[in-house]
Amino acid sequence: MRTRLFVLSSCFVAAFAVSQASAQVPPPPDGSGALAKTYTGKAYSPYAGRTFPSRVYWGDTHLHTGFSMDAGAFGNRLSPREAHQFARGDEITTSTGLKARLSRPLDFLVVADHSDNMGFFPDLFAGKRHIISDPTGKDWYDRIQKGEGVDVALELIGKFSQGEFPPTLMYTPDSKAYRSTWQATIDAAEEFNDPGKFTAFIGYEWTSLIKGNNVHRVVIYRDGGARASQTPPYTTVAPLGSTNPRDLWKWLETYEQKTSGDVLAIAHNGNLSNGIMFPLEAQYDGVALDDTYVTTRANWEPLYEATQIKGDGETHPVLSPNDEFADYENWDVANLDVSQAKTKDMLPGEYAREALKRGLAIETKLGTNPYKFGMIGSTDSHTTMATAQEDNFFGKHSGYEPNPERMSHPFMKSPAGTIFAWQQVASGLAAVWASDNSREALFDAMERKEVYATTGSRMMVRFFGGWEFSRGDLNNRQPAFAGYAKGVPMGGDLPAQPDGASAPTFMVYALRDPVGANLDRIQIVKGWLDKDGKTEEKVFDVAWSDGREIASDGKLPAVGNTVDAINANWTNTIGDSELGAVWADPDFDPAEKAFYYARVIEIPTPRWSTYDAFRFGIDLPKGAPTSTQERAYTSPIWYAPKG
Repeated sequence: MRTRLFVLSSCFVAAFAVSQASAQVPPPPDGSGALAKTYTGKAYSPYAGRTFPSRVYWGDTHLHTGFSMDAGAFGNRLSPREAHQFARGDEITTSTGLKARLSRPLDFLVVADHSDNMGFFPDLFAGKRHIISDPTGKDWYDRIQKGEGVDVALELIGKFSQGEFPPTLMYTPDSKAYRSTWQATIDAAEEFNDPGKFTAFIGYEWTSLIKGNNVHRVVIYRDGGARASQTPPYTTVAPLGSTNPRDLWKWLETYEQKTSGDVLAIAHNGNLSNGIMFPLEAQYDGVALDDTYVTTRANWEPLYEATQIKGDGETHPVLSPNDEFADYENWDVANLDVSQAKTKDMLPGEYAREALKRGLAIETKLGTNPYKFGMIGSTDSHTTMATAQEDNFFGKHSGYEPNPERMSHPFMKSPAGTIFAWQQVASGLAAVWASDNSREALFDAMERKEVYATTGSRMMVRFFGGWEFSRGDLNNRQPAFAGYAKGVPMGGDLPAQPDGASAPTFMVYALRDPVGANLDRIQIVKGWLDKDGKTEEKVFDVAWSDGREIASDGKLPAVGNTVDAINANWTNTIGDSELGAVWADPDFDPAEKAFYYARVIEIPTPRWSTYDAFRFGIDLPKGAPTSTQERAYTSPIWYAPKG
């Protein structure tokens, strides 16, 4: 079951990611010699003429600056320009006066400020006359000047989420101030976009809140400023906007028709939606799912944000009771503004794995799977800084930038429940397999779902599905040759089952983050629709470190824990630097629809809260864990029966 791989080199990383060679060198005329058998009609160099993605690119598709109403109220004074500077590796001064820099630059960034009221807060902070002449605006301004910005931010969020934000203070897309802010966002992306070196996407977040239930989407443009500036972002306030995703999808279609451009939407992780992100039979408004809903959602939303700062969204222990890793950083207290407590019946409509299962069932009824998405991670940071590393975490918003008190008080609190400050998650990053670092190549890879999510680590992961992979395909140190030639990459559909094939085979490989932790294990998660129309799931350990063996209960023993919590340190004396496997589904039934994705888990390392305790010389709050196991989730590969 387990394959350990030993050769580590940059040459291998490149080799793993290449396609079949093109025809250049003919075989010897007499048909003899090694080339006659090995390189018939192909180039000697296996890298010549490669056409498949050769690199994984790292980025954040969900970052807020001071242009977002809530981020500004929380104390963010930085603009999209600083966001791009920071993401590409520059050192900046934060809103609270700290120096900050990434350990390694990102390859791409989407500044996704909230489309509603974009640009309002900078004018509020500046005390613009039309704002402070309003009694509510004057009250907010005065309180911010007194240092009560966090309280004002929570009030702004509460009023907006409940539809009570003063109409006289709303910045609408047809206003001069709004358009000016949007143009500044576009200009910053155009300024810092540097094809081949750093990609700055144009984007925004459509911030739909249904009575505090989060169904946000991030909208990303493949296009440059010339097209993006032709149409302002879509908002949620009538008559120019709507909170219904169906209306957002109409706006996306209208944009493409008007500009000949290209856009997509990424659903925000659904754990704060209180069950309405992934409906099974009807939307939150009671309107039944129909052919239009499923086909339109599948068309516009190829990706899902499976992990971010407000909790991990892969699965939950209630949904996956047999999955020992299902309890990772769950936020399951309430909805976004903590106005409604969470109940167990809401959970199935919130998490990625259950959504993937629901998609199989819906497809059987309506002919299209609306939840056939790839998985990425992003930060949703409101500090202008895309920080996802545990040892470099700058919090959800500027009020939680590093300081000795940031873990000691609630992050959100109401009679419905409390979310503690230490529960903020350093997640996450989007990993994209693309041909080059450009808007076009990265966007196209997102559309085809050749992407994966991590909680912040930069481990390299490849995942292929087919019908005839062998251990030799993995061990030849160039498995991507076989991966693309004999199967499909993550995000794809298995080809039809060939005659004589008994079960699909999957080839998965992971290489640790070069400056991170060793790997504990690789798992393949399977979900399927059985003959009775019931969805099922199972997690398989397929590769693991340290010579462990599966126990009699079917579980792989824990890898151990080297974390020194007192000194916020760990050692790579356990785990492996790389793991890989070729695995065949032992329970395969050709009559049952299914999906498969890989989950890669690192050995334990210190959590950001542990770094804070060490650096500030303070005690960890009650309940805060000392360690975490970073992980990656690949996009699934789907199987459908013949006919």
